[in-house]
Amino acid sequence: MKQQQSQQLFDDIAPTYDTLNHTLSLHIDKLWRRRLLKTVLRFQQGQIPGLSLCVLDLATGTGDVAIALARHGCSVIGMDPSAGMLIEAVEKSVRVEQRLGWKLDLKFGRDSAERLHFLDESFDAATIAFGIRNFEDRGAALREILRVLEPDGHLVILEFSPVKNPLIRFYTHRILPFIGGLISKNRRAYEYLPASVDDFPNAEQFKKELRQAGFRHAISRSQTFGIAQLYVAFK
Repeated sequence: MKQQQSQQLFDDIAPTYDTLNHTLSLHIDKLWRRRLLKTVLRFQQGQIPGLSLCVLDLATGTGDVAIALARHGCSVIGMDPSAGMLIEAVEKSVRVEQRLGWKLDLKFGRDSAERLHFLDESFDAATIAFGIRNFEDRGAALREILRVLEPDGHLVILEFSPVKNPLIRFYTHRILPFIGGLISKNRRAYEYLPASVDDFPNAEQFKKELRQAGFRHAISRSQTFGIAQLYVAFK
């Protein structure tokens, strides 16, 4: 799917995106994001006391990961090409700040991962949750992420993985588009999502892509019967 079409698709489903994510995954997506958060925060422990981990959250969507990282003391910039998603992210962050009673060290902006407008070695870590399969040029995006990471920086990615289990495939290719289309009024978007997972490489193939992009080491951990993978790559 071309980038402009992809952006329009996510703009259209942005208002119902969170509700459908949690409902269609039976709230398991929250568990996966918590594991991503814990993985990033392990690197926070090695920081100089008083200094926060500076994190770039790409394909930030409605901001769940960016907000969670900021709540745990990280300095975060969340980037996404979809204006609709960013509106939801900003509104959500304001609501969180009002509940907390203090301002998060968090900014949102619109940018493409393939052409990041940041200086070299600007971030300690980068995160992507369920977004890298939508990148127009994964190789270019990974090289850009590598460029903006500090030496010994880390990239943590949470992404769906192609599965062959017939029950899971029936759910993702039949049930999910029906329910997603019914609620969001955009069935095409929820037909695109499982198709994009089918097109994404398996864990071993993607780790090879990470190494080819210049990361010195990459590991993965399977999530919930292989439905998703948590990747960590090291600069």
